[in-house]
Amino acid sequence: MVFSSLLFLVRFLPCVLLVYFIVPGCMRNTWKNLVLFLFSLLFYAWGEPVYIWLMLFSTAVDYINGGLTGYFVARDRREIARIFVVLSVVINLSLLAVFKYAGKYALPIGISFYTFQSMSYTIDVYRGKAKAEPNPINFGAYISAFTQLIAGPIVRFADIAGQLRERKSNIEKIRDGVIRFVCGLGKKVLLANQAGEIFRTVTGYDAAQMTTVSAWLGILAFMFQIYFDFSGYSDMAIGLMSIFGFSIPENFRYPYESKSITEFWRRWHISLGSWFKEYVYIPLGGSRNGMARTFLNIFIVWFLTGLWHGATVNFVLWGLYFCVFLIMEKTWLLKLLERLPVWLSHVYALVVIYFGWLLFAWEDITGHRVYLKAMAGFGAGGLISRETMYLMVSNGLLFLLLVIGSTSFPKRIAVAFMKKDGMAASLMQGIYVVTVLLLSIAYLVNGTYNPFLYFRF
Repeated sequence: MVFSSLLFLVRFLPCVLLVYFIVPGCMRNTWKNLVLFLFSLLFYAWGEPVYIWLMLFSTAVDYINGGLTGYFVARDRREIARIFVVLSVVINLSLLAVFKYAGKYALPIGISFYTFQSMSYTIDVYRGKAKAEPNPINFGAYISAFTQLIAGPIVRFADIAGQLRERKSNIEKIRDGVIRFVCGLGKKVLLANQAGEIFRTVTGYDAAQMTTVSAWLGILAFMFQIYFDFSGYSDMAIGLMSIFGFSIPENFRYPYESKSITEFWRRWHISLGSWFKEYVYIPLGGSRNGMARTFLNIFIVWFLTGLWHGATVNFVLWGLYFCVFLIMEKTWLLKLLERLPVWLSHVYALVVIYFGWLLFAWEDITGHRVYLKAMAGFGAGGLISRETMYLMVSNGLLFLLLVIGSTSFPKRIAVAFMKKDGMAASLMQGIYVVTVLLLSIAYLVNGTYNPFLYFRF
């Protein structure tokens, strides 16, 4: 995307909110959904005017296939309905294959997210978990919603269908949405971008500059960058949806507090994990057909999870890396972890996660060689240098904030303070939100272009 989506939101969001709340809520929210639909198209077209036709094509295909699927399911003609489900899946996967994996065209942002949402609609209609949406505006607003269009969460139609037709915005939802949005904005601009600068600095070193300590520090910075970047976007999406009267599922629940890899993947990118479980793992048989078949199903899911992020070798290896640990935990390791002290289980999970991000960070697998050599202590830069010391000292406060911010500790303190003195807590909350918003805008205006990491997926 050739523009800053954050600046676009900051500049134009007040206008869309004004129009959204002015238009009547009659006709089962059709007018409000039309505002969302049109602004979402503008948001997408602003950065990629060509690929707006691709998204509209995908929307039209699944609106038609979903409608026909619902029509034949209602008449108990499931064999015909199945044709349109297969057609939907084939077309959506073909779009992914051509634009994401063939390498011939520039990658349309968000294609992995909105195609998965599109497919889930038709499949859920076939399964009877959702009714076909007769209103094309409502369906268009669901697929193209700018709030979570380009980096999730992946929202199943069954979870939001009722809200598309009937929802109400109130002061409490708007207040909570604004707070959530600003917190997500702060995560991205004030934390993720700064951690990303450290990672870029370290990876910019040549072999003679790369020290062992700087190499380890760089991956630690990336570990925090990807968390605050992606969870920040999810917070912004959930907050915006709340302002517009929607409630959508959480996508992160403090994943770095996990005590196992199994727990980590119940806390990280929850919507993607749920999608693969619902539409791949369970249809394959889940864990119902013996241990060998269970392992095969886990392998397929994690191979596809890696492939979903990209066709390069590092993403596939990243998926299989976690697959190995999940299988070990399912067979024997999880029972052992439950008997260990909590802190030791936590350390195990963080170490595995840390090296997982090492695989994820570079699409070119050869880029790992120099870095791994430095991490192992065999790099030309030695153990530590003055530049590394300066990097550590000058960013010490930032790393402290990153560590604390990635835990539930701030939330627990805020909740306790709110119970003790609600009025003072509300005042402090207001000051905090305004401060974070102003600082974030200042950084956006004066900073360089820093897109969300998951825009590339």
